Amino acid sequence: MSSPSLTKRKKKVDADDSIYEHSDADESKERLRTEVKQLKEKVEVSTPASLFLRRRFLFPLGITLGIFMGFAFVEPQDIHDLHSHFKTVVDSYEITMPPLPGLDLSRVEVEWTRLRGSIPEIWKFNNDGREFQVGEAMKARGLTAEYPVILIPGIISTGLESWSTAPEYRPFFREKVWGGFNMLSQVTFNKEKWIASMMLDPDTGLDPPDAKVRAAEGIDAASSLIQGYWIWSKIVENLAVVNYDTNNLYLAPYDWRLSYWNLEERDGYFSKLKYNIESLRERHKKKVVIAAHSMGCTVLLYFFKWVESPDFGKGGPDWVENHIDGYVAIAGTHLGVAKAMAAFLSGEMKDTVQVHPAGAYVLERFFSRNERQKLFRSWAGSASMWMKGGNAIWGNGTHAPDDDGDGTQSHGDLIAFRDLSAVANKTSTTNMTAEDASTWILEHTPSTFQKMLESNYSYGIERNEARLKQNDADPRKWSNPLEVRLPIAPSMKIYCVYGHGKETERSYWYTQGEYEQDEIRADSVNPSCEEPSMTNCTDTRPPLDMPLSRRSWIDAAYTNETSWPKVRNGVRMGEGDGTVSLLSLGAMCVEGWKKKRWNPAGIKITTVELPHRPIATIPRGGANTSDHVDILGSTGLNEIILKVATGAGDEIEDSFVSKIQEYSKRINWD
Repeated sequence: MSSPSLTKRKKKVDADDSIYEHSDADESKERLRTEVKQLKEKVEVSTPASLFLRRRFLFPLGITLGIFMGFAFVEPQDIHDLHSHFKTVVDSYEITMPPLPGLDLSRVEVEWTRLRGSIPEIWKFNNDGREFQVGEAMKARGLTAEYPVILIPGIISTGLESWSTAPEYRPFFREKVWGGFNMLSQVTFNKEKWIASMMLDPDTGLDPPDAKVRAAEGIDAASSLIQGYWIWSKIVENLAVVNYDTNNLYLAPYDWRLSYWNLEERDGYFSKLKYNIESLRERHKKKVVIAAHSMGCTVLLYFFKWVESPDFGKGGPDWVENHIDGYVAIAGTHLGVAKAMAAFLSGEMKDTVQVHPAGAYVLERFFSRNERQKLFRSWAGSASMWMKGGNAIWGNGTHAPDDDGDGTQSHGDLIAFRDLSAVANKTSTTNMTAEDASTWILEHTPSTFQKMLESNYSYGIERNEARLKQNDADPRKWSNPLEVRLPIAPSMKIYCVYGHGKETERSYWYTQGEYEQDEIRADSVNPSCEEPSMTNCTDTRPPLDMPLSRRSWIDAAYTNETSWPKVRNGVRMGEGDGTVSLLSLGAMCVEGWKKKRWNPAGIKITTVELPHRPIATIPRGGANTSDHVDILGSTGLNEIILKVATGAGDEIEDSFVSKIQEYSKRINWD
């Protein structure tokens, strides 16, 4: 047995050994740190890194540039909205914050205005020097406001506001769910509620339960979609120089998601438009000039028939003649848009709803393919852009009216498959014309979408004059210029103005994958929809919701810049304004409406093509751009609108830079 003294001496020795061991470990670690430091110094000496390539410089630089570019879009009035934007984000995360004190931001606004004033013109995204110039030139000629003017926006141009008072939507009450920076914050932090509010009921085409979204009102509703990205503001500015204001200028915004029937059914849109035109006519003792853009041209065509109808507008057959002096159709989607077909089929919406890059980016970046399909298919208004006229307009499998060159592939095949041997079930999948593609898309979409199309729209071509007259009573035909006549208004003038020279999606290379479960519906191997009407539309559905829906998508792996037509990421490029094909923009204007069957009163049609000549150093191309949206700020278009509005429309003459006259003669009109 050990004595207590021996035990104490042993513990002391053990403790001393432990101290020595820890000391050795510390010395080893210190030597290792010294060696690593020396190696780093050697590397830096042998390969010196510039200060400008170091992360500690690049990261702050990126942050600074990002903040600068972001604030380049900020207007002084946005500073007052920072409080509400911050509150929206906080509410989205259900964070309890003490009330922020009221701050006097007037000095901040003054300083920000001064800073923006010192930015060189080229860096001003809102203004690039064109403001008021066209108006000033017209004013110098002695021209002034002659006719009241009404502006009709295109698809997705109008901002949409939430009016729902349901508890889950109250944080967004009177906030824009489409347009403005609020849209971006809601998509980022509350995507599910945003989708629920923006999507329409698939059966009724109206508001889903608890959601209530309405078009914004006033000229600001479509002047700019987000701060810094103008739409109609350039035209409004130039009209103001020649004495237009809210007394003789009216912008007619609408909920572009709705079918045209529901625009009147829910919002009374056409009744309000009729009332405003009549009020301006009565007050100013002058007829009205209307300028419509993109889908707005189709909306106005529908309105012409609606207002005359004894069952709807009750204006009578001479209403248009008595109220409309001139109509400027800007980049009209008269015969449909190829991009819309791809969106309906596969949800590939990049640039499909092109009003500005921000909108396309939001849809592509934050939403899956199925989510995009659901949204687009529920927006019945977008179905008005379905391609019209079938093979007679868009070509067959061997040739199309706008084929130009010795290419091995025709645009007549709207959807083609590059390698059929790689496509499963290849015997049932072949290259498709516009008519074939329309049927194929309907076979692979929900029955609710099929019924919506059948009950609201028609996409054929009618050559019989007696049947065209009968179509005056069929609202389904009114948005298709190939199935209705222009109004009996011989004194009205129509000016078709659009851009040319920017590559435009015209047809596609598609590919297919295996069958999969689709959250929208489950198709059979060979789905069918016989006589797709409100009462007789079959939806062949496999038992137990088996995964029998085949994925289809644009063959983005295929690019051939040297072929004709040029292929870029599975898209065959054609002529147009970057969004709408040339045939849709101009064929009715230069040929179709020159025929008595579609223009019985012989309304004078003047066509002006504006060449796309952007300046790379100017945001959005400058004064000579003719992009589908940016044309609204071009000098050429602004001059035409001001001439028509001030009574100098007789100065406008036909002007062509494309082969639209040649292409139009190849169409099978008869």
